[in-house]
Amino acid sequence: MSEQTVIQPPANLIGRDVLTLLDFMSGEINDLLNFSEQLKENQKQNGQTLLLPGKSLGMIFENASTRTRVSFEVGMTQLGGHSLFLSPRDLQIGRGEPIKDTANVLSRYLDAIMIRTNSHESVEELAVHSDVPVINALTDLYHPCQALADLLTIKEHKGKLEGLKTAFIGDGNNVAHSLLIACAKVGMDAAIAVPKGYEPDDKVWKEIQQTAEENGTELELTNNPEEAAKDADVIYTDVWASMGYEEEQTKREKAFEGFQIDEELCANAKEDYIFLHCLPAHRGEEVAAEVIDGAHSVIYDEAENRLHVQKAILASVIE
Repeated sequence: MSEQTVIQPPANLIGRDVLTLLDFMSGEINDLLNFSEQLKENQKQNGQTLLLPGKSLGMIFENASTRTRVSFEVGMTQLGGHSLFLSPRDLQIGRGEPIKDTANVLSRYLDAIMIRTNSHESVEELAVHSDVPVINALTDLYHPCQALADLLTIKEHKGKLEGLKTAFIGDGNNVAHSLLIACAKVGMDAAIAVPKGYEPDDKVWKEIQQTAEENGTELELTNNPEEAAKDADVIYTDVWASMGYEEEQTKREKAFEGFQIDEELCANAKEDYIFLHCLPAHRGEEVAAEVIDGAHSVIYDEAENRLHVQKAILASVIE
């Protein structure tokens, strides 16, 4: 075992909620990415980095999860803390208890609350009434933890972020929202190609446009996948029917014809492009098997990095 170096989280993030990356300055995002890199390297070299001994994280899940639950739970353990899985069946909130009451009570037991739910408004209300940091682990509008893992993965494989181009092709959903915000915050150009009627949320799109303008990055919205993919350094997609939209599967399959990420589409990108997918994936639907399982795919590095960025978030916001 090599000698351990002292690793310190960014001091200016203590007590902060993590609801959307819109609330973070570019420098703060880069600080989190740098801290994630340090934690990842130390974990591989030395094992646990016990920055949160005796601390507890409550994890509220209203939706099923693989990567989010496991990465947060393992991450908290590796930091020396403890996590509690809380489903609607475990909480009185599932029987109609007001969010205000739940937030006030959990704040007296826990050091932070992570929540994965359908309504972003519920997360905002939880944060208003909580005395401890609230971390958004996915809502209908944003998925900030995923976007940070995406940035870390791009940085690892490309050696930089600023000046690169990311192309998101698929549904203008929560994953797309946070990815585009993240790109603009760190100086990356971005293009999103969606079928007509599946554009990003109007309010969020205006926020993304403003963020891109403030940071001097190019932003494109198109209905043409080839146009979005042109000269891209990163190709990204998500399932066509996210959680909550399963009943629209057949309708969406028809609407998304021509939007599959295959080798022909990727030929428009740079030769050394990388492929990202937040997972779970449907091979043969939104992405061809030869792409997601091919040499350009870094999806498992991306999934692993959920662990490292979430450890960085936890160690940075928990006091």
